[in-house]
Amino acid sequence: MGANLPIDARHVTAPWTSHSIRVTAGMSKAGPGTAETRPGGPPIRDNAPVVDMSREAFEDAVRDALDQIPPELAATMDNVVVLVEDDAPEDDPELLGLYEGVALTERDGWWAAGSLPDRITIFRNPTLAICDSVEEVVDEVAVTVVHEVAHHFGIDDDRLHELGWG
Repeated sequence: MGANLPIDARHVTAPWTSHSIRVTAGMSKAGPGTAETRPGGPPIRDNAPVVDMSREAFEDAVRDALDQIPPELAATMDNVVVLVEDDAPEDDPELLGLYEGVALTERDGWWAAGSLPDRITIFRNPTLAICDSVEEVVDEVAVTVVHEVAHHFGIDDDRLHELGWG
């Protein structure tokens, strides 16, 4: 995996849950073990050139996506760090993003005692591999960031699909 770049850090959290977003050929973004057809969704392309976008430009796209979160909502984000990694885990190479942590809706009075920050990780290479242009990468990053931030707020994959962010 590539080096982590903290995009935004806000404090600490504990008993980890994990939600992810992935795209497979002809499928929509989905959580672990799920997939649905997404008409017009970007399929992973076999043997096609990957979009040429520097890591710095990709990190800027992640920052821009975070900046699009309404300020009143961003202010309620707590104890979360957003990272960029080049590659998804070997056991799930098509993963675009991953939320690991305890959703705000599930935290109790004890969650902060010795806990680590929630993590939102956005994976660069899988995102570049499914897009045909820099503009499409920027759009896909925005969708992925919203999806993973929604998990931080306790919104599950089913509800994200209902809202069109699945």
